Amino acid sequence: MANLKITLIRSAAHRLPKQRAIVKSLGLNRVSSSVVKPDNDATRGAIFHIAHLVSVEEVK
Repeated sequence: MANLKITLIRSAAHRLPKQRAIVKSLGLNRVSSSVVKPDNDATRGAIFHIAHLVSVEEVK
């Protein structure tokens, strides 16, 4: 199963509270921080809500 590398490229400051909560729940703390998460529906749904703040790439 593939994983997704999620990198925060724009700040979550001054965003909607739901978007800030999603960024925090993914484990992203500051701009340029990255996490590797499993590629599943829950992760994809979270990314959908904050797609304008993150970059996503698939890692094996």
